[in-house]
Amino acid sequence: MKNTLLYLTTVLIWGTTWFAIEFQLGEVAVEISLFYRFALAAILMWGFCWWKKVPLALSLRNHSFIFLLGLLNFSMNYLVLYWAQNYLTSAMTSIAFSTLLLMNIVNTRIFFGKPIAGRIIIGALLGIIGIIALFWQDLQDFNISSTAIIGLMLTLFGTFLASLGNMVSVRNTANKISVIQGNTWGMLYGTIALLIYALINGSEFTFASQTSYWVSLLYLSLFGTVFAFACYFMLFQNIGPEKASYVIVLFPLVAVVFSTLYEGFVWHQSTILGFILVLSGNAIVLTPFEKILRLIKPVAKVDSSPHQP
Repeated sequence: MKNTLLYLTTVLIWGTTWFAIEFQLGEVAVEISLFYRFALAAILMWGFCWWKKVPLALSLRNHSFIFLLGLLNFSMNYLVLYWAQNYLTSAMTSIAFSTLLLMNIVNTRIFFGKPIAGRIIIGALLGIIGIIALFWQDLQDFNISSTAIIGLMLTLFGTFLASLGNMVSVRNTANKISVIQGNTWGMLYGTIALLIYALINGSEFTFASQTSYWVSLLYLSLFGTVFAFACYFMLFQNIGPEKASYVIVLFPLVAVVFSTLYEGFVWHQSTILGFILVLSGNAIVLTPFEKILRLIKPVAKVDSSPHQP
């Protein structure tokens, strides 16, 4: 029951953060909104560590990798993904972001030499075909300046940065850096990186007038950043990485529902097909063939029984 609650909580929170991001776009520069978000999240994380007396002392070498984690996972990737949502609905962005699963597998092979199973190639092909189907309406009249194509390229680039950050996280875990230590320092470094970028870019530190902006900011900081990551990594430890990764498959379902209800997300036949293919591809990637065979065997036994006239 505890793991089920953690699972549902993570899926629901991360599935709704894409919609919450929509309220962050417009009046305040993206980098400033992100600075506010991660500054608040970092304060909460440091406060938690102080309260729980979590040791945060690390070697200089480990700090260099956590700084890299902050750049890739808590600043640059979010910056690019926020830009992407200026061009796409939250539904399309979340579905495209689910390719993180495939990128993680490929990057794990490149950086750590882990072999790629045959089912992963099948899942990857389905995912690629699904992305093409999702954006088929725009690809028919391909134009590099098309807003949807720009949004897709930004989303895939932001997802790639997040995947590289995940690889750094794997390295940090192997070097005995706890999730809390890595996230606490990483969010601080990510906040500093966003501040430096904003200063170099000459961005104004303005404040939005809409209540929806501040409500969504608090939601993204407290729930989307601090709470959801905590739930996910507790799940990660309790049931293992493969089962926990199904979160990536399921949260687009929540995002699509919210986008359909509140953003007027328009469904086409190609959109439905693409959505199904992307989710199916991710599910295949996460499900070993042995498990699939165990699911099929009972059905095969039933089907092989004589049919009554």
